[in-house]
Amino acid sequence: MILALSLGGGWLYATLRGNLIENTSARTELAARQAAADIAARPGPPHGDMPEPDGGVDAVLVLDDRGRALASTAPHPAARASVLAAFRPGPGEDSAVRDFDASPALASHTSVVAVVRTPSPDGDRYVYALTVLNAVADAERALGVTVLVGGPLVVLLTGLIAWSVTGAALRPVEAIRKELASVTADRLGRRVPAPDAQDEITRLAETVNDTLERLEHSVTRQRQFVADASHELRNPIAAARAELELALLKKPEPEAAASLGQALDSTVRLERIAADLLLLARLDAQQPPAVELVDLSLLAAEQIARRRSAPVPLVLDAADDPVLVRADPGQLERLLANLLDNAQRFADSEVRVTTAVDPATGTARLDVTDDGPGIPRESAEEVFERFARLDADRNRASGGTGLGLAIAREIARAHGGTLGVAPGERGARLVLRLPTAGPLS
Repeated sequence: MILALSLGGGWLYATLRGNLIENTSARTELAARQAAADIAARPGPPHGDMPEPDGGVDAVLVLDDRGRALASTAPHPAARASVLAAFRPGPGEDSAVRDFDASPALASHTSVVAVVRTPSPDGDRYVYALTVLNAVADAERALGVTVLVGGPLVVLLTGLIAWSVTGAALRPVEAIRKELASVTADRLGRRVPAPDAQDEITRLAETVNDTLERLEHSVTRQRQFVADASHELRNPIAAARAELELALLKKPEPEAAASLGQALDSTVRLERIAADLLLLARLDAQQPPAVELVDLSLLAAEQIARRRSAPVPLVLDAADDPVLVRADPGQLERLLANLLDNAQRFADSEVRVTTAVDPATGTARLDVTDDGPGIPRESAEEVFERFARLDADRNRASGGTGLGLAIAREIARAHGGTLGVAPGERGARLVLRLPTAGPLS
């Protein structure tokens, strides 16, 4: 608006000034011609004072071909003659018009002067008409004040109107953006609001909702396929495992026993992957867990007690009071088991489990820390992706599926909590946070 107003004001100023000067020049030349016609109609040469001109012209002056003043409508003709004598029509022309700057001898402001050549027996005479541009200056001053004072007000008013109109027009777009930003893999059922007006924004909202609908159906089919495939694979895998175990019980030849043992290990790993995929499919379906009161400290103590023969010792730093949460005990046990398996896989000498209630947030916290190589900061989120395996994982024949931490995070989210990597002095530190259930009544 400032740029448009500046360009418009400049154009208006130039146009107005040009029109005023053009009209003044035409009026001044007409006055000079009328004066020349009056002089030609009178007998004898002009002399002395002349009558005041009409049409807003300020003065008329008659000079001979030597530049001497013969007659004038204003006093001090000689002073003006000295300024105007050099201004005469060009060859082949009988008149001319030009601007003169302000001077003490001519006028106090810029003026327009028109000269007309008229022949006489005593030689050519030159009739000058002069109009001071006071009206032009007043119009320029008034226009400048209007633009400088009214311009900012126009810009402000127009800006407010444009802001409000644009904001009202884009408000549905912002609502669509906010709702679309809240759509995640776990919240595909959300839809963006469609305005009542049948315009481009309404069509955009309808297209986005159609896309979300197709996406939800596609993800649902994919999850159902994974669940069905995992479920259907469990029986044949279990049967293959039973056959391999039975074959090993018959004490075959060493070479055959080694092959059967490798096949059994692969089958056990395949069975574990199928079970993990089935659990992830159930978690993705967002089936509400059957919750009850669970003490994180007691759950951690039970898990550690079951791992007394583990090659890497586990140490528990439990809170003095029970750390109670409302959760599915089976899922929470699986979460902790996955964290402990991951920590024991990479620990050098110790795995430490800490339970407490965070006084700053009022949430229940469980930390699992090992003294292994740790998790690079840039991979803090990658380790929770499904089938994600860092370089350190590949260098160890641990038999991990790459689903343990992904399952643990999904279980935490299903219970309204979080699971992430926190900085530690050495090794990896995984922190689980869950809403507390309060003390037992």
